[in-house]
Amino acid sequence: MQNALQKAIGQRIRKLRLEQGLSQEELAARCKCHRTYVGMVERAEKSISVAALSKFAKALKTTMSSMLEGL
Repeated sequence: MQNALQKAIGQRIRKLRLEQGLSQEELAARCKCHRTYVGMVERAEKSISVAALSKFAKALKTTMSSMLEGL
């Protein structure tokens, strides 16, 4: 279950990033994290904390609840 949730969150982040025309590097700069971390989260290789999810949501101009809706 946890891995499925990580995968769904990663896919949602990737979808939002691509919809906004952002590269992983650009999203990482907005989140103040490393580009490889963005890729690892998107591929569900790394768990994302609530604090990091909040940064991603802000960088993607959405809310955490919107990012998690339907997952």
